[in-house]
Amino acid sequence: MAHPTDFWGVKAWWCQPWSIVLTGITVALGSWVLLHRWWLTAPLALAVLLWWWLFLVLVPAQYQADAGADCD
Repeated sequence: MAHPTDFWGVKAWWCQPWSIVLTGITVALGSWVLLHRWWLTAPLALAVLLWWWLFLVLVPAQYQADAGADCD
């Protein structure tokens, strides 16, 4: 069963790269602005970076690899 090769083309507007990045920046900056505690903001920012890596790098790459495997 083939699926579209454009990963972002099948995602809703709230699951697009710009919304993922904007949400991550908002969460990290919001933590700093509201709390002014680096020891809370730093782990939160690290979690955001890991979230970005997962959803902006790994998942699309795996999707593309699966799409390529479907063509074989």
